[in-house]
Amino acid sequence: MLEPLRQGLPPTDPSGVAGSASCALPARYEAVGGARQFTRSTLERWELSDRFDDVALVVSELVTNALRHALPSDPPREFQDPPVRLHLMRWSSRLVCAVRDPSRESPVAGEAADSAESGRGLFLVECVSDSWGWHPSPALAGEIPSPPLHGKVVWALFRLADCTKNGQ
Repeated sequence: MLEPLRQGLPPTDPSGVAGSASCALPARYEAVGGARQFTRSTLERWELSDRFDDVALVVSELVTNALRHALPSDPPREFQDPPVRLHLMRWSSRLVCAVRDPSRESPVAGEAADSAESGRGLFLVECVSDSWGWHPSPALAGEIPSPPLHGKVVWALFRLADCTKNGQ
């Protein structure tokens, strides 16, 4: 998971990873609340509770987009594991939240009408995070990929106050 993410992020030393956490999310909209709870407990454990509001907004939007746009309406039985995963990764000076889903379609920031109730998710992600992007996702360990790529990962980067002398 880290190697493809680094292609879109500033260079980082893998030894500088201070923490990572991941959770599988079921293909139900209630999973968004579970993703926020997972994010809250992870950020508390990492002593980053002050970043919860921004990170939770981004996590909510990325998970909602995965559930709304990336899952087939009639999921095949081959999905033995939940098809959406949330990953949180922390370095000394940055935090990345990433959502993996089974779709190979690129995320598209749409322009919503002023009266629309949805359609601004990626715009919010762009406004709240320091940067965001996506990449095709290789199969996870244990998967037999056919074709070789399986879905995508959409990520958002948050810069953190660096508490070390030689930040990452």
